Order: sequence, then C-alpha cells, then structure tokens
Amino acid sequence: STLTYTVPAMHCGNCTAAVEREVSQVAGVDLVEAELSTKQVVVRGEGVDDAAVREAIREAGYEAA
Repeated sequence: STLTYTVPAMHCGNCTAAVEREVSQVAGVDLVEAELSTKQVVVRGEGVDDAAVREAIREAGYEAA
C-alpha cells in the first residue's frame, strides 16, 4: 500500500533526510520518499500504521498536515 503525507515545514535536504530516516524505521515500511518541491512524503509498504508514520514524522521534528 502507499500512503502520502504533506509536511509543509520541510524546507531543505536535511529536513527530508531526517523525515526519511525516522519513517524508514516504522514497521512494514519498504520505501520512503520525501519530496522537497511538493512537501510530500510518500510511504510504501505492507501493513504500515498511519499513526506510527505520523509519530515518526513528529520524531523528526515536523507535523504531517
């Protein structure tokens, strides 16, 4: 399955790297792509928990809209 989040506060490569690093640790996540130009984070995997992804984004210091 694919989940997409908008993270408006991402504004640099360090931001996207931090989000990718945290979200990639969530159970079931196979791929994370944080796209700076669209402020979107795309998460692919099986049985990924939405709340866990949102928490991981918070852990990286951002809020998913």
